[in-house]
Order: sequence, then structure tokens, then C-alpha cells
Amino acid sequence: MKTGLEPREFRWVIKDRLAVSQRPGGYGDGHRRIRRAEELTWMQGNGFTSVLSLCEGNQNLAAYEEAGFEAFHHPMAATVDTEIAIGVFNAISDSIQDDRVTLLHKDTIDDVLTGILGGYLVYSGLLRSPIQAMAVIQEITARPLGPLGRSLIPTN
Repeated sequence: MKTGLEPREFRWVIKDRLAVSQRPGGYGDGHRRIRRAEELTWMQGNGFTSVLSLCEGNQNLAAYEEAGFEAFHHPMAATVDTEIAIGVFNAISDSIQDDRVTLLHKDTIDDVLTGILGGYLVYSGLLRSPIQAMAVIQEITARPLGPLGRSLIPTN
């Protein structure tokens, strides 16, 4: 039986389909390969099949593939516009196709990642109202959604 460690700030966005967390193993000077390995073991034991990284660099991609996950990489800079957000929404849709269970991450769960998640809920048709998407994603991530995050949620 595999146990491992649950990734930091782990949350289900769409139960048993799409989850979000900090980058497995942490980031920057705080990154730990052993912690990453433990978090990947936990993911294997909990049915995850793919990882979608929004990190600017390709950190961890080889480790994901080595652990048997399908790795998707859609790098995001600190500034995000509507066109970039739509590209990420499509990457999320692609990553959860065919009954895949996907972990989505950046280095941390920040305003951009939270806004992307709220935007995806509207873009995919899972929620119709941007206001409802804001409330839902704030509840899921347990963090307030700032102006940049709100700007990533489609209004039509």
C-alpha cells in the first residue's frame, strides 16, 4: 500500500477529476526532492494520472513522467491576459479528458492560479455566473480572490 504525503494546500476543484496544490516538493530554496517523491507516491495511491504544471520553468516534469504520470506543461508568467487564460482553460480541459485525474499547480496557490480555476469553471460551463465562480473558488482554495484573479473569470 502506498501512503506518501498529501501535497501542500491540496484541494479538489472537481472531485476525483481536477485538484490544485502547491508544486509537489515545494519551490525555490524550500524545494525538497524527498518531499516531492512522497507527494508523488500519495498521488499514485489516490488515483492521479496526470499533472498540469503552470510553472514558468520545467521544474519536476521529468520526475512526474518517471513516476508514471502524464505531464502537461503550460507555462504562465506573472502577468496574464485573456488569450493566455483561454490557453490555460483549454490545457485544463485536455488534461482531464478520458477519465484522467489531474493535479494542477504553480509554485504556490496565488491570485493568478485561483483566478484561472474560477475562470475555468465558467469557461467550461460548469458554472454560469462569474460571481458564483468567484465565491466557489474562494471557498475551495480558502483564499480571497484579488483584482488580477477576478479579471481572469469570463463575464459572458
